Amino acid sequence: MATMTLIQAINHALRVEMERDENVIVMGEDVGVNGGVFRATADLYQDFGEKRSFDTPLAESAIIGTAIGLANHGFRPVPEIQFAGFVYECMDQISTQAARIRMRSGGRFTAPITIRIPYGGGVKTPEMHSDSLEALFLHSPGVKVVVPSTPYDAKGLLISAIRDDDPVIFYEPMKLYRSIKADVPEEAYTVPLGKANVVREGSDVTLIAYGSMVHVAEKAAAQAEKERGVKAEVIDLRTISPFDLETIIGSVTKTHRAVIVHEAAQTGGVGAELSARIHEEAILSLEAPVERVTGFDTPYPLTAIEDEYLPTVDRICAGIYKTLDF
Repeated sequence: MATMTLIQAINHALRVEMERDENVIVMGEDVGVNGGVFRATADLYQDFGEKRSFDTPLAESAIIGTAIGLANHGFRPVPEIQFAGFVYECMDQISTQAARIRMRSGGRFTAPITIRIPYGGGVKTPEMHSDSLEALFLHSPGVKVVVPSTPYDAKGLLISAIRDDDPVIFYEPMKLYRSIKADVPEEAYTVPLGKANVVREGSDVTLIAYGSMVHVAEKAAAQAEKERGVKAEVIDLRTISPFDLETIIGSVTKTHRAVIVHEAAQTGGVGAELSARIHEEAILSLEAPVERVTGFDTPYPLTAIEDEYLPTVDRICAGIYKTLDF
């Protein structure tokens, strides 16, 4: 075991997979010589050479287009989109090429690409850097979407993503890169895609979150217990496409209430789909409508007011109490 930050766990996952499989390559803007803007790819260029870890032009569509071609010919590329808002430039390559190649070719080709994307608020970034655009890919069949919340999960989920034969969007919460540490095995291991994690057991309400919001939900659960004796169960989705409906429904059937938390805009977000599925599958178990605590339906705000945009412990507690008092 070694104590790692989330960014160190990501770097370690890349390293062990590059050592295991010579077809795993890392590519993107500044990921080679400099090791990336967050140093997620630090020392990979020096240790594996310029053919395995290399810089690309500042052209996201070219990065993903190149990765698709490499993937179709036996490689397992891990391209980085430097910040979340830049992904618009390669939506065509992801959603109409990578996501469809298995179907389009009748199984002759696959696209084992893992697209790493730093995302999320709370770190005072410029415009287009902190956007949470995961719902765009929830609506793109053929693409898996993963969001870790701990160093342990980050390493295990990234290894699973790299080994997967379909394209995976791997969202990395920037706020968590160096703000949390945990024990992480130094050897390779996997955390299964599509399986949620119950991080706190409870009986009165289910809190569903992912990424950095998992930690905010845990704090809200602790505050709700202190203020009103509420026993909240907290579920970390880990994978939002496909999401673990079995674990969610099992929890809601037990607690009879649900609050969904994410920092992306509310309308058409992950919370909307989860709420719909909970009502479809467990309506007779619910004692209150599903509550959503999310960002607002606006562009991500300027840094001076971003704290007003992101879900907080108090806002989540208000959602919990609303379901309890219904």
